Amino acid sequence: MSIGDLTQTSGTRTGPLADREAVRLSAVLLVTSVIVLLIATVFHPNGGDPNDHPATFTLYAQSAGWTADHLLQFIGGAIGIAGLIVLFYALNLLDGMSMLAARIGVVSAGVALALAAVDLAVDGVALKRAVDAWVSAPDSEKAVRFASAEAVRWLEEAAASYQAIVLGVTLILLAALILWTARIPRPIGYLLALAGAGYVAVGWITGVSGFAPERAIPQYVVLLSQPIASVWLLISAWRMPASGEIAPESGSPARGNDAGAAARSR
Repeated sequence: MSIGDLTQTSGTRTGPLADREAVRLSAVLLVTSVIVLLIATVFHPNGGDPNDHPATFTLYAQSAGWTADHLLQFIGGAIGIAGLIVLFYALNLLDGMSMLAARIGVVSAGVALALAAVDLAVDGVALKRAVDAWVSAPDSEKAVRFASAEAVRWLEEAAASYQAIVLGVTLILLAALILWTARIPRPIGYLLALAGAGYVAVGWITGVSGFAPERAIPQYVVLLSQPIASVWLLISAWRMPASGEIAPESGSPARGNDAGAAARSR
């Protein structure tokens, strides 16, 4: 059985099939997001414990491309969230609780995008200016400047915490709809649910402990499951037949259209 077969026949189906073109667009956006975020990660300065603020702020102050790198992170995240929104619509949920859940998911994805903008603006612009001011301040002002930079850092952690939790809930909701309707391969739903749970865990730890080492395991879960789900979706989307190409024998769109035409001709 091929991935295309799984796309069309896994689970019980009572409504229209997924929109093939929308699924393809979603997959392209999600894979593009993974690539852009990977590039941004390569150029992001790392080293030591992020909660060691003196060492971390010194490292950030030495980064010449800090603001541009965080803008790239935002662009990558925005592309990925756009892919999730398209996928909600691609499932063709036209009525009932599934449609309501999809609409809630679209709203939560929009909220996650807004929080990502706040998080990366604080990190990429406000924090960079604060640490630069601390490093270049005279000794008499360093304590005040450092306290200001820490306040900005805590604001960043707050925004990052809420953004990760909301994005995680969005992924879990999307995964539930995929598993419920089976309009795209269910393993993608399981992977997205795993990534969503990882995001929620990362968000909670960030809110409680900042960028603590305890975030490592759920971060690895996200870093593995979300790209795999995106690539799997891309492969299955390109192997997915159009809505009229595969359907149950008694109720395929082609048969239904033929029957309707015959009835009108009588």
